[in-house]
Amino acid sequence: MNNKEWVKKMCKDLDLSNIQSTFELDGKEYRYYRLQALEEMGIGAISRLPFSIKILLESVLRQYDEKVIKKEHIELLADWENRRGKRFETIPFLPSRIILQDFTGVPVIVDLASLRQAIVDMGGKPEQINPKIPVDLVIDHAEQVDKFGSPEALSYNVDKGFELNYERYQFFKWATKSFSNFRAIPPSTAIIHQANLEYLASVITEREENGQYVAHPDTCFGTDSHTPMVNGIGVLGWGVGGIEAEAAMLGQPSFIQIPEVIGIHLKGKLPSGTTATDLALYLTNLLRKRNVVGKFVEFFGDGVSSLSGADRATVSNMSPENGATITIFPIDKETLHYLKLTGRTEEQVQLVETYSRVNGLFYTPGAIEPVYTDIIELNLTDVQTFVSGPKRPQDVNHLSKIKAAFRKALTYEKGNHGYGLHKDEINKKAIIKYSDGQEAEIKTGDIVLAAITSCTNTSNHSVMLAAGLLAKNAVERGLQVPRYVKTSLSPGSRVVAEYLRQAGLLESLEKLGFYLVGFGCTTCVGNSGPLPEEVEKAIKENNLVVSGILSGNRNFEGRIHPLIKANYLASPPLVVAFALAGTIDIDLRSEPIGKDVSGKDIFLDDLWPSDNEIQEIIIEKLTPQLFRENNQFIFTGNESWNNLETDESKLYQWEEKSTYLQNPPYFKDMVGLQKDIEPLHGLRVLAKLGDSITTDHISPAGGTIPINSVAGKYLLDKGVEPKEFSSYGARRGNHEVMIRGGFSNIRLNNQVAPGTEGGYTTFFPTGEVMPIYEAAMKYQQNQTGLLVIAGIDYGMGSSRDWAAKATKLLGVKAILTESYERIHRSNLALMGVLPLQFKEGENAGTLGLTGREIYNIDMCENVQPGQMVMVTAVGEAGEIKEFQVMVRFESEIEVEYYRHGGVLQTVLYNEMQEKIEA
Repeated sequence: MNNKEWVKKMCKDLDLSNIQSTFELDGKEYRYYRLQALEEMGIGAISRLPFSIKILLESVLRQYDEKVIKKEHIELLADWENRRGKRFETIPFLPSRIILQDFTGVPVIVDLASLRQAIVDMGGKPEQINPKIPVDLVIDHAEQVDKFGSPEALSYNVDKGFELNYERYQFFKWATKSFSNFRAIPPSTAIIHQANLEYLASVITEREENGQYVAHPDTCFGTDSHTPMVNGIGVLGWGVGGIEAEAAMLGQPSFIQIPEVIGIHLKGKLPSGTTATDLALYLTNLLRKRNVVGKFVEFFGDGVSSLSGADRATVSNMSPENGATITIFPIDKETLHYLKLTGRTEEQVQLVETYSRVNGLFYTPGAIEPVYTDIIELNLTDVQTFVSGPKRPQDVNHLSKIKAAFRKALTYEKGNHGYGLHKDEINKKAIIKYSDGQEAEIKTGDIVLAAITSCTNTSNHSVMLAAGLLAKNAVERGLQVPRYVKTSLSPGSRVVAEYLRQAGLLESLEKLGFYLVGFGCTTCVGNSGPLPEEVEKAIKENNLVVSGILSGNRNFEGRIHPLIKANYLASPPLVVAFALAGTIDIDLRSEPIGKDVSGKDIFLDDLWPSDNEIQEIIIEKLTPQLFRENNQFIFTGNESWNNLETDESKLYQWEEKSTYLQNPPYFKDMVGLQKDIEPLHGLRVLAKLGDSITTDHISPAGGTIPINSVAGKYLLDKGVEPKEFSSYGARRGNHEVMIRGGFSNIRLNNQVAPGTEGGYTTFFPTGEVMPIYEAAMKYQQNQTGLLVIAGIDYGMGSSRDWAAKATKLLGVKAILTESYERIHRSNLALMGVLPLQFKEGENAGTLGLTGREIYNIDMCENVQPGQMVMVTAVGEAGEIKEFQVMVRFESEIEVEYYRHGGVLQTVLYNEMQEKIEA
């Protein structure tokens, strides 16, 4: 029986009338959609489904309407065991809520405001554009570490952040008043994923419908790639681009491929002295090798119960780095314990337990184990202490081998694994001359930045307390951090600072320079701020390869700080340890960190706290009351935010002179007519790139906008002082800045502009090498479409919608790569940019493509997801190369988005059609 015949038969047999059931809790009756009823009807082995697939199945079952969500979608998921791995079988998914961070949230709200204006311009009403599901925005990406190492650092950075981002914050405040279903957590309150984990996520939620209470799993989309952190407590959620989030807000489902689910069978427990960070880094390396891109990863086995909720969240947070869509732990007793610990009400905890038990979502080791696409065996006792770097999270090394690995990277060929330098580079030194007359020696590998930061680890009380205890032990022995190390502590919520303070550990961290600098992402997102002027001067003048160490999740080139070429990820206690050592060029297992006041060598083992010490503080200091007290003011705890004044109009009043917020041009040329899909002719290559091109390469976010960049010159022309340039991330609401930042990362190597580094290309009509933005504008004047060619894992990294938006606005019609990172491919499709993929075994090299050719792509009106189309490349001497590529649309709705020029244009088109039909 073929697929169409099977679906037709199943649709006929499926009766949904008896799916709903009820349960009672504290005298309140809840209705729910009982999954096991399908198995009782002979449809699928529901009890054997992975927990993540069960949650997807419940979603389509509950939202079934026979228009968007059809019976065939229910059947495809119910029969997942037999349908798994069937390419391009898709289902629609609508999450129960959306969570945004401010970098990605700005363009989302800008687009909604722009869409409202467009609706009104066509005779509609602004209320037609409103989020249809709850949306929370957490302002956590804006603060920068400008001041550090002093008690004043926190207030200074918060005040400066408010000053620099005043217009954006005012815009967000306007949105809270203008849009329904929208609220915002103020700046310097929490990191998005920690707020989600500790407060916003309900695990099981309820809603009132026709006088009845309906219970169902909490699911979410987040406009940050680390949204899967909430998978740690059993919530199905993943990162999407802002464009996909906008679509979901406006009632447009995301069509996702029915995923393969990789089961990780956990045994044993982590050895004493190892941390959840070590496990997360180990899994990042392991899963990258197993190629889990686009797949679900789910844990099971006896070892699951040995990991705390915070430990699980640390592991799940690294999903974008390991490549998986989600990395989920099922709901179990530890989930309930974590919910109680973080201050959820007893009623909520009971709802989670009752619903998950009656609907087959509660995990008990030894019960029926789900069937998985593949199973990876992992004994937790095998995990050791790890550090990742110097350029990618998946490049993991044992702590004892980091010194050798760093030295190897120095001389290894230039690329993801090395710098291509001479062996004598390791001996290079420089003298820092401070303004107070003091001097210090700095050498290759020395750490100039050490940051305890990021949702990955600051949400984990075990590793944060370990850092505090290690600092306490170091202070007691008289150890100090070298002056050239910029230190910072930026927790993901205020509760972290409070339990460190109550445990007497915050003072020890401060004595080593780790003062609070803010409650936000800071260094992890690239907002590390400037190094001391004297240190920067020594690095620049001697072209030193120096290091950074952070407890974050990303260490891509150019992300952490433009002058720090080697960056490493480690647990918070290791961040403190390396800061004390002052260099990455050390074996902390065998070499001393420093000397005590008597001159005795002090080793890492002398400082590392025991597991019992950490657990004693957790039991004594971490209480539900502590979380409740800190979270009760999560929306109102910032007085500067509370005092922000803004108008309450339904339409945003765009200011022509604003350099932060501008009405984007997406609807400028839209005439409201459905377009035909036609072949693309005469494309020129804007960029020909290698492997592992990240969204940081395509659209930089952190760090101050360079004064000599195209975007910097634009701001100067607008009268903006260089000290007020801020970052690309802060200016995401202004398309004029963002398109000038497209493909401008200082580490970008464009193969059609040999001999350059940064955002340069060759404008082929004249042969002139120029900034990519300037060339793109010249091509647009000539009405020449553009193509980008790249290698493996194109678009890996942050779920940055501007990586797709800038691509679109630069005039790029298509991207041709060997493979894509999931979110960026989706973003390109949602922006109406054609994602193409080489046939397996082929790439630009094997086909002999130089990037200097003129390209024609044989698209057609009835193109289908996964279809092969012909590409013709005409070389400079007239030689012709023909080859087939795959159209990487993954659903029919993506084809429609491409037809209209993007998802926003499709929404507007649909609104226009409804208006005409009405």
